[in-house]
Amino acid sequence: MSDTQQRSEQHSLSMMYGTYADILFVLFPFLVITMQRLWDGELKDILMRPDLSIAAAILAGLAIGKFVLGLVSNRDLGRFKERIVFFIALTLFVVLGPAIILMLSIVGDSEVPAFVAFVQPVLLIIAISLYTTAVSISNILIRDEPDDAEPGRVDGNHGAAGGSSGHEPLAIPRRSGGNSV
Repeated sequence: MSDTQQRSEQHSLSMMYGTYADILFVLFPFLVITMQRLWDGELKDILMRPDLSIAAAILAGLAIGKFVLGLVSNRDLGRFKERIVFFIALTLFVVLGPAIILMLSIVGDSEVPAFVAFVQPVLLIIAISLYTTAVSISNILIRDEPDDAEPGRVDGNHGAAGGSSGHEPLAIPRRSGGNSV
């Protein structure tokens, strides 16, 4: 395996861990709420409460933010702009809109229909999938910036992380010995 392939694979693995860390961070409060409801003996009502729709709406909002970041990060997108806008519209239409409608309906009604127990987990799974896709698309577009980017710029997508900018990574001295890396 070449050095470029190894760096690309390492970058992809880091992005995957970062993406799922974001998802787990968003879902953590809902896990705590679920555990409290389990403690109180209300486990059967979990799918009939708006919690999963709230989590889906949060992830959909984050996905839209990542899609917009990918859209504005590179001026030379041309052929990809329509696809990114399609994914933004898809996220609004398939996840964010239904999640908000479900939240309002569940909170406003005393009798929640049984289909809500099926729809909410599906919305959450779709939101997770769209967020993962948004992060991937955003990182691909940011990583593929032209070589005339700022010289010496090192962030999560350039330099030592395996970006394709062509710039050498910034040498950072070690704290203990003071030697350059």
